[in-house]
Amino acid sequence: MDASLMVLIPISVAIVALILCVLWWAARSGQFDDLEGPAHAILMDDDNPVAVTEASRGDPS
Repeated sequence: MDASLMVLIPISVAIVALILCVLWWAARSGQFDDLEGPAHAILMDDDNPVAVTEASRGDPS
């Protein structure tokens, strides 16, 4: 067996284990609970539109 495989296989197994641990942590901490909420929050406009009245336009009538 090649010496490079003896090094690369344990490294790749360790990387996969690390990725699985990170995904497990993210799922347990609630990272995937609300995927659509932040996208919809951008579209919601909380500002009240200012109504254009005769006084605000400066019409003397």
